[in-house]
Amino acid sequence: MSEAVKTSSLNGAVSPMIPVLICALAIFLLSGMDAAMKSLTIAVGVYNTLLWRSVVATVVAGAAWSAGSRSKPALPVLGLHALRAAMVGIVLVLFFWGLARLPLAEAIGLSFVAPLFALFLAALLLGERIRRQAVWASLAGMAGVAIILTGQFGAASHSQDALLGTVAVLASTVFYAYNLILSRQQALLAKPVEIMLFQNLFVAIILGLAAPWLAVALPGDLWLPLAGVALLSLAGQFLMSWSYARAEAQYLIPTEYSAFIWAIALGWFFFGEKVAWTTLAGACLIVAGCLIAARANPKLAEPIEAAM
Repeated sequence: MSEAVKTSSLNGAVSPMIPVLICALAIFLLSGMDAAMKSLTIAVGVYNTLLWRSVVATVVAGAAWSAGSRSKPALPVLGLHALRAAMVGIVLVLFFWGLARLPLAEAIGLSFVAPLFALFLAALLLGERIRRQAVWASLAGMAGVAIILTGQFGAASHSQDALLGTVAVLASTVFYAYNLILSRQQALLAKPVEIMLFQNLFVAIILGLAAPWLAVALPGDLWLPLAGVALLSLAGQFLMSWSYARAEAQYLIPTEYSAFIWAIALGWFFFGEKVAWTTLAGACLIVAGCLIAARANPKLAEPIEAAM
């Protein structure tokens, strides 16, 4: 027996600006996670960091899901969870492998190719009409990234390891663009806590297939940082899912560019990475792109009904 369940409850009292601001907060938390993940991947490698983070996140999200009101996801929804988890797994491995070989700000800057891809995928796969403000916002952000990367690649010669890291990050953006579209579809069919649980569970299962050959026990002093990374990841996922259930993807995608601002600050503070004037100039364009998107008066997503 099935019943129609509205998975996103919106009312006229909710300001259209709120999803944009909440999504920007999610980006901030996830940027902090990236900085912490860079340290962990350098210490124990990409695979073990991602495997154990997914396991911890699954336990925490599972506890939250069990404590609240819950319903068993329908098979099509589970399939969507699994599909997005596969995309996320590919993105995580490629991105954090590259991140360990590049400055934080540079890796984040390269990843901004994804939102421009996702902007047009939103039109192709979700049927969203791309508005002029959204296009200008993404172009401003991309121009900022281009200025930054021109300054960084022109200032110093990069090693072969850094070149491979660049290729890995760029490859991850292709999958991340599709991931952004899936997150919109997923957010309309499931609650944030359910998304957090099944996304991390499926990622842990996928990565766990290689555990007999690659997994190692983490040193005791790394479990606390790993728990912090997992909490930042869950908080970012929750807020992003909440936002994508309430605003069209084209308005939320440009907020991804704000991650570069946090990457500059965190890279300088934790890793001593220098910031060139081209980086600052590009960051100003990125901020401008986010402001254009925020002033576009984003349309709230309509609640939909799913058979459960």
